[in-house]
Amino acid sequence: MGTKSLEQVEKQFEMYQILNEKGEVVKKDDVPKLSDEQLVELMTRMVYTRILDQRCISLNRQGRLGFYAPTAGQEASQLASHFALEKEDFVLPGYRDVPQLIWHGLPLYQAFLFSRGHFHGNQYAEDLNAISPQIIIGAQIVQTAGVALGMKKRGKEAVAVTYTGDGGASQGDFYEGMNFAGAFKAPAIFIVQNNHFAISVPVELQSAAKTIAQKAVAAGIPGVQVDGMDPLAVYKVTKDARDRAIKGEGPTLIETITYRYGPHTMAGDDPTRYRTEDMDTEWEKRDPLVRFRKYLEDKGIWSEEDENKVIERAKEEIKEAIKKADQQPKQKVTELIEHMFEELPQNLQEQHEEYKAKESK
Repeated sequence: MGTKSLEQVEKQFEMYQILNEKGEVVKKDDVPKLSDEQLVELMTRMVYTRILDQRCISLNRQGRLGFYAPTAGQEASQLASHFALEKEDFVLPGYRDVPQLIWHGLPLYQAFLFSRGHFHGNQYAEDLNAISPQIIIGAQIVQTAGVALGMKKRGKEAVAVTYTGDGGASQGDFYEGMNFAGAFKAPAIFIVQNNHFAISVPVELQSAAKTIAQKAVAAGIPGVQVDGMDPLAVYKVTKDARDRAIKGEGPTLIETITYRYGPHTMAGDDPTRYRTEDMDTEWEKRDPLVRFRKYLEDKGIWSEEDENKVIERAKEEIKEAIKKADQQPKQKVTELIEHMFEELPQNLQEQHEEYKAKESK
């Protein structure tokens, strides 16, 4: 067997697509078997999440939310992949992946509390198979390998799914987690949302590899690069990866080619310093909502009226959720300290006693 050239390897990972930018099917035989009701539900989640993103940006600017990472542009990458999961699957998100948590069962008001740094935002119900969004870049990759191995040892027919950005693929944890999961054939799915900029660093400056998907080769696992603005393609590759994992065939690396329309976070990032207006305009033409809307309209199962109903529902539910978040008791300093460790070290014990005395006055 001859050695493959780098070009031959990279050719294996060319971007997979089912629905093009015009909402036209380009791979008819690959269209996933989703009912009209399922297609409408996926579109509903995407529209709802776009409105949620817009509202969260406004709430952040008003000082009513804390940390927030915009999601517009990544709805297909986030929600179509999540749509291929089951309730028993375990989700390990990055900080931009709050939408997946919400659709996995996290109450919206708790998502708002998480943004504010309130401890109740991280107190999940026992039946919510997820951890809080990871702030440390790429740390959730190693955790996913562990969760997946635990599932395998317990004989569960479920998978552990994690999300990170292209910057996460530059971390050591990324390679360690994939290698470990691959070695033990753990039922894991590693999703890298390549939105081209790790904050402000272009992906081509992060790695000499042409794709992130090809990094799967080193771990001995399958890798696929998919059009992250194409809901059908993202759903299919995730569903295929889940099916493989459930059968005991091990993990998969999925690279979704996507784009965030807003800044990296609302904490002072200015994308105009590292992205051009032409680039933004080009990616707006690939908007996942626009192409999926066209596809569903052509099938006769989606209309402007349907979309407006979702928009109004989203606005009302967001309004109620932020009101509920506002009604939660204010977090005390002692409560913050109490939730940092199971057993407080000496320095925090002293601080806890100091603040407890102040709060009792």
